Amino acid sequence: MTRQLHLNLFLMSRGHHEGAWRHPGSNHKALTDLELYVEAAQIAEEAKFDAVFLADTLAAGNSSGLASSGSLEPIVLLSLLAAHTKKIGLIGTASTTYSLPYTLARQFATLDHLSKGRAGWNIVTSWAPEAGANYGLAQNVDHGDRYRLAEEFVEAVDALWKSFPADAVVDDREAGRYLDTNRMRPANYEGSHYKTKGPLNVPGSPQGRPVYIQAGQSDTGRSFAARWAEAIFTAHMAIDSAKTFYSDVKNRAVAYGRRPEDIVVLPGISAAIGSTKKEAEQVWEELDALTSTEVGLTRLSARFGGHDFSHIPLDRPLAAGDFPDPNAVEASRSRVIGYVEMTLREKLTLRQLLRKLAGARGHLAVAGTPDEIADLIQEWFQSGAADGFNVMPPIINSQLKLFAEEVVPLLQKRGLFRLDYQGSTLRSHFGLGAVGVDATLARSA
Repeated sequence: MTRQLHLNLFLMSRGHHEGAWRHPGSNHKALTDLELYVEAAQIAEEAKFDAVFLADTLAAGNSSGLASSGSLEPIVLLSLLAAHTKKIGLIGTASTTYSLPYTLARQFATLDHLSKGRAGWNIVTSWAPEAGANYGLAQNVDHGDRYRLAEEFVEAVDALWKSFPADAVVDDREAGRYLDTNRMRPANYEGSHYKTKGPLNVPGSPQGRPVYIQAGQSDTGRSFAARWAEAIFTAHMAIDSAKTFYSDVKNRAVAYGRRPEDIVVLPGISAAIGSTKKEAEQVWEELDALTSTEVGLTRLSARFGGHDFSHIPLDRPLAAGDFPDPNAVEASRSRVIGYVEMTLREKLTLRQLLRKLAGARGHLAVAGTPDEIADLIQEWFQSGAADGFNVMPPIINSQLKLFAEEVVPLLQKRGLFRLDYQGSTLRSHFGLGAVGVDATLARSA
């Protein structure tokens, strides 16, 4: 079978650029209006995207009031989107730091049932100090410990999803027997940090279990992804680094006894599209003019663990000494290392760095005609840099519509992207194999 390109819609309210909420081309509905999300999801489904992806944050946004903030809880929102879509996958983010395995296993199994097999879990190891305070917890878990907790958390959830297989439900009205309890078994998971008896009280979902998605790029994150992830959302601003990541994580998966095709690697792309290159670049210029330096500095500081950049002149080239040691940052370490490397390589000023990050936060940000965007996607796909892309429209819905109506047909004509869905589950869209429920439960008694 010919290798298939994959496209997800990373759905972020009115768009991924910080200035999108103010742009006249963005959706004017409130960020709490279901229809804002339904409209975007239906545009993506009409274009045959693999999935809609929702990120999440567990703390209030910028307190200055100069940026859009406030986000709906993703699992609830995706459950409603399931009723307004038919085939597109539904991927939600949930933290292993501030959740409990039994609760999360029930939530995503329920979403998979309600959507008839379209659910995916984006596994994140939360790091924001504000989130810890919201849950009454001190945020003192370092980068490595967060992943050790995450390993146990996913093992526990995985065991719970195997504890109540779908075929245990016989629903025999005549015989008066609803369950074959011989098919069920407790998870009896016991780790150093998490314990859960089980079995789960939601039967096995249509996909066996929801699809595992992960976005870590550090060495620890890559090893975690190689073991668990079936799709990886990653951030690269250059094709060479994307190729290195792609090869590395696929090789690590093989070392875990998996096949390279068991993982779909999807870098983020934020494309400004116009009828000419100049018109596309003007989109970025319009959005940049709508951003706030104060908001940019606050977000940059948060990325670097609270480091203060406000004393640095906006228009002199940044030096290595203007940044804290990236290896000491307990947040998204690989992302901030990339920020520093990009800044020094391109000799960016602070103002230029803030504008670059306002557009795509370290993901690939481009401007061009539909043909130019399609050419770039094809190059990355065919050169071993990606299996597809996590599409991050700078403006929703206007730029999303241009991608769906102008870029996708070009990819279809080139034989790279599906003309129609070949299955009804997220697992089938990603070309992933079925998941059995009878495998030995990891680390369970």
